[in-house]
Amino acid sequence: MKIGIIGAGISGLSAARLLSKDHDVTVFERASVPGGIARPKMINGVSYHTTGGHCFNSKHKEVTEFVFKEVLPQSNWHKVIRKSNIQFRNIIVPYPIEYSIRQIHKRYPDIAERVVLEFLSANNTGNANNLDEWFRQSFGDTLADEYFIPYNKKIWNRDPKEMSHEWVKDKLPMPNKKSFAASLFGDERDKMPHAEFFYPNSNSQISFIDALAKGVNIILNYEIHSVDASTPLAGYTVNGEHTFDLLISTIPLNILPNLIKNCPIGVMNAAGKLRHNKVSTMLWESMETDSTWTYLPSSSGIFHRYIHIGNFFDPKSNYTITESIGERTEKEMIEFGKMDPSLIRPIDFNISDHAYVVFDDQYKDSTAMIFEYLHQVGIKTLGRFGQWEYFNMDICIFEAMKLAKEINRRK
Repeated sequence: MKIGIIGAGISGLSAARLLSKDHDVTVFERASVPGGIARPKMINGVSYHTTGGHCFNSKHKEVTEFVFKEVLPQSNWHKVIRKSNIQFRNIIVPYPIEYSIRQIHKRYPDIAERVVLEFLSANNTGNANNLDEWFRQSFGDTLADEYFIPYNKKIWNRDPKEMSHEWVKDKLPMPNKKSFAASLFGDERDKMPHAEFFYPNSNSQISFIDALAKGVNIILNYEIHSVDASTPLAGYTVNGEHTFDLLISTIPLNILPNLIKNCPIGVMNAAGKLRHNKVSTMLWESMETDSTWTYLPSSSGIFHRYIHIGNFFDPKSNYTITESIGERTEKEMIEFGKMDPSLIRPIDFNISDHAYVVFDDQYKDSTAMIFEYLHQVGIKTLGRFGQWEYFNMDICIFEAMKLAKEINRRK
């Protein structure tokens, strides 16, 4: 089968790598290099992730085996123990905050006591109407008001009352009451898969991306202007010059319908209702820290997270990436960074376009309408923006593996 894939990010490359074994696959990429948002910039030999700190871990055995056995051998990676912290008011406590109540109690005993009582009596009935309600039902009002609500306002750039809670599954550590109680007396910690991760020995994710792209037929610097899916039985035509038996798109779902010839106006309107966030980042030379991430829920600053990227490296080095949702100026990033003495010198600045999908109160109905139409015309979608889900790198690979199996069953 002749298959076209639009986008050479992790999803497109994974699908192409898997499908090329049995099919004639061509990947189109508008950038000059593959990798999508997972590809870092190299600044004076430092790997600068401009859209999140992309590292590799997975609870899916088949994903790990694919990466280590077929793409980049495990000997080419080193393991990093995740050590994340939260700046809670004027103190630093370990992430996740639910396991840090003892530390909070030393400085803010009244807050800690309320958190304990509310968490142990919390009852998530599964009927939350929005993200705000979900936090309150799951953790109680105090922890919601002190941490979850302000932090999520920053990272989504909107009120959690206007958002769906459905994205949180497998994204947040969710201690049960027994493990929460154990953390009050001992050293109970988060046991989610992201508690440790792998990073390439080259100290750049480019090593993995280039290994994933090896042998894949990629046409770079290629902008998609039109997709003709009007006669699926006769194939799919890209830009009027490339025809395929099957088309897979990783283009953002809010853009794809506008590229398809004769797409119904209702579907294009649904695409127009989808929201996403850009992210502004800055790479800094920084003071030494043993953290890999620091979360900043306070509304007094523009940064919501520090990625201590230098601690992903082996040997470690002192570099930090500051993140702010939306479009910030370089001057703003520097001004706020100078307020933190741990950030020594700004090195580079970037604004990413599609960084995070937004799960507002319209996304579910809008995506349902778009997916129904794409199913009718036979176009498959993959990836964080193609499927409009908050996928990490390993889930992008997992979804590509699922789609490849589905396609191979039909051949």
